Amino acid sequence: MEPHLLWIIAGFVLVIAELVTGTFYLLVIGVGAFAGAAVAWAGGAYLAQAVGGCAVALAGTWLVNRWHRSHRRSNPKDDFLDLGQPVVLETWTDADAGLARVKYRGTTWDARIGAGTRPDPGATLFINGQDGSTLLVSAAKPSN
Repeated sequence: MEPHLLWIIAGFVLVIAELVTGTFYLLVIGVGAFAGAAVAWAGGAYLAQAVGGCAVALAGTWLVNRWHRSHRRSNPKDDFLDLGQPVVLETWTDADAGLARVKYRGTTWDARIGAGTRPDPGATLFINGQDGSTLLVSAAKPSN
């Protein structure tokens, strides 16, 4: 089999594998394989094919890494859509530990109420965070 066909097959395998990961890294390595195929098709030696493919893959990986860093979210709380939403305290399950059941979105949730706060059932509290399926709530509405 011709060397450029091997590079093309490797490139397609990597590009198809990228569809599973969604990170763009396999895509740029696949593009590097296509660059190796171009060098092979032009008659370059095996070393030239490898160097060409690696150079394109490294440059692409650097660009993807740079793009990921510039598009990183500044605050993980940006993804937490329930932050600041009101809940209603239904019952205490362990008042000493600050554990209670609250009503939110039409159902009852486990909640941990901030230290030093012991509101009565029926009080409105606000979501400050989440620990697994337990809502972290307090009497003060958090600033976004």
